[in-house]
Amino acid sequence: MHMPSLKAHVSEEEWQLRCDLAACYRLVALYGWTDLVFTHISARVPGPDHHFLINPYGLLFEEITASSLVLVDQEGNQVRESGFNVNRAGFVIHSAIHAKRTDVQCVLHTHTRAGVAISAQRAGLLAVSQQASFVLTGLGYHDYEGVALRDDEKPRLQDSLGPNNFLMLRNHGLLTVGRTIADAFLAMYIFESACQIQVSAQVGGDLLCIDPHILERVADAARLQTGGLGGEFVWPALLRKLDRLNAAYKD
Repeated sequence: MHMPSLKAHVSEEEWQLRCDLAACYRLVALYGWTDLVFTHISARVPGPDHHFLINPYGLLFEEITASSLVLVDQEGNQVRESGFNVNRAGFVIHSAIHAKRTDVQCVLHTHTRAGVAISAQRAGLLAVSQQASFVLTGLGYHDYEGVALRDDEKPRLQDSLGPNNFLMLRNHGLLTVGRTIADAFLAMYIFESACQIQVSAQVGGDLLCIDPHILERVADAARLQTGGLGGEFVWPALLRKLDRLNAAYKD
């Protein structure tokens, strides 16, 4: 789907953010984490206005480009007319988190089969894999209240996430936040992998859980693995992968 380019009409900083966010949408599609058009990834635009970019409702993630992303304010009003609508449930969830977590640039939400399956289990995510150990150092849970359409749910969403970077939405799906888009994507990759592994492991019988004393050292190990760069360590390679397949996300 062709959209007129906004590159000449936005700041260099916003354009780079748009390219990274569009890349994130394409990567989520590439890794099979989509639910048609019904989930969301948002990114805060730097500045005092607390505006953020989110997907145009109705486009598949594999269609999203830098120019098609919609810029909205904290009330859900479009700052720049786009010709698209914004998913109300996406706005409620993302605006709640952006309003509370000023340290967060990106919020990523999915409805994958494995993620919803684990969210529906009373015990939630278990320490049955190395991937799960990274998530369990900062995981919150939010009880299901129906489709997220009501503003009165926002404070409870904020409290459920707290200072964590991972949130399991009970009977609903997964959510990650990050200081950058790359951080949020890497967090979701690990979160989703942990859920898929748990579902597979549960089919095989008794589970072997990681010693809690090992979990206490996981955060330091994670920093060491990426040289302290977090998602930025893998992001350039992911962009190269996208560019080889289809660089249209930059349009």
